[in-house]
Amino acid sequence: MWFSREIQLRPRQPGFHLVSDEICAALPEIASLQLGLCHLLLKHTSASLLLGESYDPDVRVDLAAWAKRYAAEGEKYYIHTSEGPDDMPAHIRSALFGVQLSLPIHQGTLALGTWQGIWLGEHRRHGGSRRIQVTLHGEAKN
Repeated sequence: MWFSREIQLRPRQPGFHLVSDEICAALPEIASLQLGLCHLLLKHTSASLLLGESYDPDVRVDLAAWAKRYAAEGEKYYIHTSEGPDDMPAHIRSALFGVQLSLPIHQGTLALGTWQGIWLGEHRRHGGSRRIQVTLHGEAKN
């Protein structure tokens, strides 16, 4: 079985946000697969999609603080500044953290580790809703 759909995540403030439940709720088709792959492509260049700690929210806060420090706003060497002071740092963070994930499906659920969750990295102050192209491929349950 092959399946593809674009899903839309609600707008969020800058930082890293656990979005596993929101993504899974938009993909009831996963439950029909015995095994397979779920590919997620975030269709933006100023946000990111990554797999990270799902238990302690402090991890997301710390990673956001690190990203703000190492891809800071207002650097004099930025040439791309026409879309605001948070835009070029957002592009850098997106490139560093990535925009796609391929996740295994096992017995109708995403086969994530015990403390793993899908994060959206929102790198703009007003990024708006974010779109993800989802492709599922797998073997249906009997």
